[in-house]
Amino acid sequence: MASVADGFAELPPPPASESSGAPDGPIGWDGYDAARARARERTGEQESVVCGTGVVDGVEAVLVSFEFGFLGGSLGERTGDLLESAFVHARARRLPLVTLVATGGSRMQEGMRALSQLQRVARESALTRAAGLPQIAVVRDPATGGGWATLAAGADVTLALPGAQAGFAGSRVRPPGAPAEAYAAEGQYAAGQIDAVVGEGELRGVLGRWLSLLTAGGGGEAAAPPRAIASGGSDGELPESGWEAVRRARAAERPRAGAYLDAYFDWYEELSGDRCGGVDAGMRCGFGRVGDATFAFAAQCGTATRPAGFRTAERLVRLAGRLGVPVLTLVDTPGADNGPEAERAGAGAAIAGCFEAVASVGVPVTTLVVGEGGSGGALALAAPGRTWVTPDSYFSVIGPEAAASILKRDAGSVRWTADQLRLRPQDVVALGAACGVVPYS
Repeated sequence: MASVADGFAELPPPPASESSGAPDGPIGWDGYDAARARARERTGEQESVVCGTGVVDGVEAVLVSFEFGFLGGSLGERTGDLLESAFVHARARRLPLVTLVATGGSRMQEGMRALSQLQRVARESALTRAAGLPQIAVVRDPATGGGWATLAAGADVTLALPGAQAGFAGSRVRPPGAPAEAYAAEGQYAAGQIDAVVGEGELRGVLGRWLSLLTAGGGGEAAAPPRAIASGGSDGELPESGWEAVRRARAAERPRAGAYLDAYFDWYEELSGDRCGGVDAGMRCGFGRVGDATFAFAAQCGTATRPAGFRTAERLVRLAGRLGVPVLTLVDTPGADNGPEAERAGAGAAIAGCFEAVASVGVPVTTLVVGEGGSGGALALAAPGRTWVTPDSYFSVIGPEAAASILKRDAGSVRWTADQLRLRPQDVVALGAACGVVPYS
């Protein structure tokens, strides 16, 4: 607590559950009372979690920290009482909740009474999510079992300390020969389950930035479309032909998502991964500050978008909707990844989820097409009625090469096909698919 927050004040303990006073706990586990007494003496704590309020870099939050020295940070019935009290307090005070997780899972000495606390925690987390309050988890060592599967992996943003064990399976119940890296913070980050691995010395600052971003809101105002950033070979004029539009959008020197994010936001933090085992480096998602307002962003980086990219964007849009944060999307892709691995990874469902999230989210979404706008893989991130295009972009029902192939035209007709598709930025505006062409900054 002291490493991340100032002014920590522990919450008053809630009333104990009826069975907490039973000899050796709810299932009469021999020696359980003595084990708890030793844990209290060793740690100075009454249970495996400590709950209270504190200030993290200027942002007040409810803080929950596990004490691993108390029976391995396990979740028992009394732990559930304390966790429920922390969630209730967060909702009553409209405060974000930060959980510093270090647990081996549910407490065996309380049997099913302990395991059922996971349902209790899940319900409180869902109520807090529905209330529009952010939840951030910090994975310490270890974070396994039900504690990982509810408080850590179920948070809106999941950070982890380097080298921390993280996963549903604890070290003593994993398959023989299982690779240790699959259960480490770094492995879970690579698999899209953790947003960032953060050193202990940086944790307070990173937590503070995330809390500032997720609690500021955007004031309900839609994000303004970014100004276009001129590339070295562009003269600012609109392309004369469809093929020129395609060539300019594909030019290596044309500014990509990173340049737009750096120019648009004062500062930003990024999410990582789809929470389904995938990461797409060609999709950057996160939250950024512009003046006093926070905006979420999902930005394609010029590559074919993989299913994990669409799922990460969907995750971002839905989180922004719950928190009331307007969204900016940057479209730049030749199209969705169409390889067999993408199909096996559920490309269709991932694209459908992205379409549905953008269509239904209760906050304004603003889109700027900064490069290639290739078919449905680009349209899935485009906001109906709030899409703009840059002079160095195109947007098309399909790429000109694919269109020529489908129509059984020879390779020499690709440029002519590009003209026929009416994909230039000014054509897209004339067709009503974009509001306008943004000028260069």
